[in-house]
Amino acid sequence: MTLETVLIILFVAAAAGLLVFTVRRNKAIQQSGIEADAVITRIEESDISDSDGSSDISYTYYVEYRTAEGQTIEARLGNEPKNITVGSRLRIKYLPDKPKYVLPARDTTKL
Repeated sequence: MTLETVLIILFVAAAAGLLVFTVRRNKAIQQSGIEADAVITRIEESDISDSDGSSDISYTYYVEYRTAEGQTIEARLGNEPKNITVGSRLRIKYLPDKPKYVLPARDTTKL
């Protein structure tokens, strides 16, 4: 087996592991997460370029919310809803033991 083959196998295994972790975490948030009101605090824009020269813009959304214990948290929002701006309000779900992991609640109607 060549070094290139080994590196490809390691890369694929790492990507698969990350995918499994993300799916399990998101499922746990949807099933056991606590809902809270949140506000979009910032949106980061990234330009992603392909090897063929084409580019696309990616957005990362951050929310601020208060946990059930009263702690204020800023976290990156997973599975971003579309057409939201800084200051937009939405319902999120978070894991009490990992409050930095948040997803929009199933009903993402703005407050």
